[in-house]
Amino acid sequence: MSTIARSLQRLLPRQTVPPALKDHPANLYQVLSRTPNCVGKEIHQIRWSQKHISDSFWRITRAQFKCNGDHGKAWGQLYWKGKLVTTGRDEPIRGALKYKWQAGRSAAPTPTPVKS
Repeated sequence: MSTIARSLQRLLPRQTVPPALKDHPANLYQVLSRTPNCVGKEIHQIRWSQKHISDSFWRITRAQFKCNGDHGKAWGQLYWKGKLVTTGRDEPIRGALKYKWQAGRSAAPTPTPVKS
């Protein structure tokens, strides 16, 4: 491709989906900042589903964002295998930047049938 074509391509807007409409796993704050009100939202770590831990999630009680929703703080109540684990007040959510998160409850992946 010539230099002129590359220069023109850089000037044209890219056809990308806005961050609010993306549904791919990301860090906790990026997933929560996609909606205007995240209080009451259920969210889980992707690795829980990969480890066949089902019906586990955090229910968000409050959140503070900075850096356009890439960083911040979040608090919630932990439900582990369908039972409330958090006692008393909400607690800070750890591992927000370390792991990938997705909206909803964790579900064990369905096994693919083996054909003989």
